[in-house]
Amino acid sequence: MGYLNSAYDERIQGADSFNGAALQNGREILIQAFNWESHKHDWWKNLERKIPDIAKSGFTSAWLPPATHSFSPQGYLPQNLYSLDSSYGSEYLLKGLLEKMQQYKVRAMADIVINHRVGTTRGHGGRYNRYDWIPLAWDEHAVTSCSGGLGNLSTGDNFHGVPNIDHCQPFVRRDIIGWLQWLRKSVGFQDFRFDFAKGYAAKFVKEYVEEAKPIFSVGEYWDTCNYTAGPRLDYNQDSHRQRIINWIDNTGGHCAAFDFTTKGILQEAVKGELWRLRDPQGKPPGVMGWWSSRAVTFIDNHDTGSTQAHWPFPSGHIMELDIRRHQDIHSRSSIRILEARPDLYAAIIGEKVCMKIGDGSWCPSGPEWKLATSGHRYAVWHK
Repeated sequence: MGYLNSAYDERIQGADSFNGAALQNGREILIQAFNWESHKHDWWKNLERKIPDIAKSGFTSAWLPPATHSFSPQGYLPQNLYSLDSSYGSEYLLKGLLEKMQQYKVRAMADIVINHRVGTTRGHGGRYNRYDWIPLAWDEHAVTSCSGGLGNLSTGDNFHGVPNIDHCQPFVRRDIIGWLQWLRKSVGFQDFRFDFAKGYAAKFVKEYVEEAKPIFSVGEYWDTCNYTAGPRLDYNQDSHRQRIINWIDNTGGHCAAFDFTTKGILQEAVKGELWRLRDPQGKPPGVMGWWSSRAVTFIDNHDTGSTQAHWPFPSGHIMELDIRRHQDIHSRSSIRILEARPDLYAAIIGEKVCMKIGDGSWCPSGPEWKLATSGHRYAVWHK
């Protein structure tokens, strides 16, 4: 399983933190409850057995893989959105899992794949760009003209090889909203994760969230970090995090975003470049440094890690800490970065927790700080 973080802003939905997500003043934790190979392991039944342990560990929301019928076993090539029989298990088993999650007060996050959809019938140009004989029976006007349909140009990046959905069409948005409301009210999902959010304008996410009303929502706006020749990661990633923040802003602030900026910086920093973890203004250098209540920080997910390993975090540098929840650390807790040099990073979070990573020797001054935990290249203190 992969882990994420997030948090909550009382005014509207948002997120932040590290190696896990959250709600209610940023004190809840989200777990990504699958990886790229989970479909091979009778997953709904397998995961149902894990729910008591997930709840006991403090996770309050679990991101599930796409639950609808798909041409790929992982769920990311959907066709019949109203069919809940998938490679992860039957509709019956899914309903049992969701009931178990509700019993243990672990919210279910649906993976919303609405950038593209596999057609059932050949239409315009001889392509499979019609959706006959299944619910949401769209014609070629539901598919963008840049991916073989008769709709409008895409409002985002194209997902190649599959018909891309034209969200500019009112009938398409009406049907998607109806489906999202069905997931919320009839199936039992409470949170949403929007897949490939770069593929369509953020204003549509705003509309979908407003109409379907998930408790928490987060978008996968995966943009490439800034690199120089080599390639070597640039120190200044302001334009990268600004693009993610612009996307969040265009959702009306209704949807958080995964903090890919922090991931990109962190996995280079732990290799002996910990100076990267402080921006020129003395703040954390990712999205969390500018809009923490909307930044869902993470180490790896099913794309970056798992067996796909498109952009993996170096496994030798992963540390698991439990102190955040015990010390009431949340998305808007203050951060004072005390050291950021090649071999050492040290910071005080919320004036309650002090931590260091790296080979450099360091400890906080003052008798009020007590060592909470330590290991290879890290230590954490609390008051």
